[in-house]
Amino acid sequence: MEDNVVLTARGISMTFPGVKALDKVDFTLRKGEIHALMGENGAGKSTLIKCLTGINDFEAGEIHIDGIDGPVRNHSTRDAQNVGISTVYQEVNLCPNLSVAENLFIGREPLTKLHTIDRKSYNSRSQKIMDDLGISVDVTQNLENYSLAIQQMVAIARAVDMECKVLILDEPTSSLDDEEVEKLFVLMRRLRDKGVGIVFVTHFLEQVYEVCDRITVLRNGKYVGEYPIAELPRVKLVAAMMGKDLDDLAEIKKENRNFESEELRISAKGLSHAGTVKPFDLDIHKGEVVGIGGLLGSGRSELARCIYGADKAQTGTLEVNGEHVKINQPIDAMNKGMGMLPDDRKAEGIIADLSVRENIILALQAKRGMFKQLSRAQQEEIADRYIDLIQIKTASKETLVKQLSGGNQQKVILARWLATDPDFLILDEPTRGIDIGTKSEIQKLIIKLADEGKSVLFISSEISEMLRTCNRMVIMRDGQKVGELDRELSQEGVMKAIAGGEQE
Repeated sequence: MEDNVVLTARGISMTFPGVKALDKVDFTLRKGEIHALMGENGAGKSTLIKCLTGINDFEAGEIHIDGIDGPVRNHSTRDAQNVGISTVYQEVNLCPNLSVAENLFIGREPLTKLHTIDRKSYNSRSQKIMDDLGISVDVTQNLENYSLAIQQMVAIARAVDMECKVLILDEPTSSLDDEEVEKLFVLMRRLRDKGVGIVFVTHFLEQVYEVCDRITVLRNGKYVGEYPIAELPRVKLVAAMMGKDLDDLAEIKKENRNFESEELRISAKGLSHAGTVKPFDLDIHKGEVVGIGGLLGSGRSELARCIYGADKAQTGTLEVNGEHVKINQPIDAMNKGMGMLPDDRKAEGIIADLSVRENIILALQAKRGMFKQLSRAQQEEIADRYIDLIQIKTASKETLVKQLSGGNQQKVILARWLATDPDFLILDEPTRGIDIGTKSEIQKLIIKLADEGKSVLFISSEISEMLRTCNRMVIMRDGQKVGELDRELSQEGVMKAIAGGEQE
């Protein structure tokens, strides 16, 4: 191996039924660098990581690790850890009901001479590990008492203490706010300075340019190239990922018009949910896209869940298409022409062990009831229509949805709700964790749906995304609606409203 290189992968190939997931992919990681692995959903990033970490048994190619003679073939994550490769995923795989120290040493607890667990030892060692990494926690406290960002840092600290040479961070920032992201970056830079090679997978271009030294781009399972960060402007990165010149997202244009003359689709008055959302008023008209802005924890999702009945409103009234309605549970909302794409597609969206077809027809079948079963032919016709309409990349409609990339799973959930032909769609972070090309497609689809007369409530952590798609924005802070913006929709205006409440 070259000097200063900690890992090389050469000619890695992997095939799933009907799909060439990786086709002779190369990857090189150096000691003491943060290396972004970039590509659209389905490009092969996750598959390559699984090949490196022993989850996938690839069919061709070689992996070499610094300090180990000959090629390495990992058959499990334990094998990978034994050769110095550790992975921290977007969903933290630790035990929240155990202490920080117990999580750090789980499976490798220090023992006393009597072969009992030496709690004093692992508490003191754990505190030193966290202090050395600049992570301010009490290691005797349960992990669940700390934020998701701290939990991810504990997972990283565990990997580092297991003497990893290669640390793979797979979408670690997608659920963090800006302050938490910066803390994570401080830790990443500290580890880089200690000589750890870090593979960073993210869909946030700004973060790549803030923290990374080098970028490798994959597209359709193939290696496109490796670039020093200073030699790859953002537009060229996007072009490399998409295989074409950038159809700039800024070119997405919404119609700028007044919707007050349109019929009222949703009218909430004094709606609230104890502990999460204070009483709020909200009107949404036919064909209007209304965004909800605010920081993480501001009450955006909770407001949406309150309208949809996922959390039953405790005060207030709701009118749908001019009719006073009681929404006690989601099926009530569905029967009134609503659909909701939740922010956590894995926990509340996809049914992982069902096929793409079964996932798409799920809401429509629930709406029809158990005595009006869709025939197999009807199911296949609906699935084919929406796979084609929103370009879901899948080998077959019978492919298990868990085998699809994250962006395509998101499209399946969107197809599920479109199949019910809703008048009103709630989309909670529909583009989070998916690539820039799919983001563009979903944003254009939202505008198309609005043009067809559907109303959309759109929640996103990316202000620029909402500015492109929304006609009006509601601003939330601390569970309270603090303002509305329509004519003054600008990044500066939204930031001021989020920071200071009512826009003057």
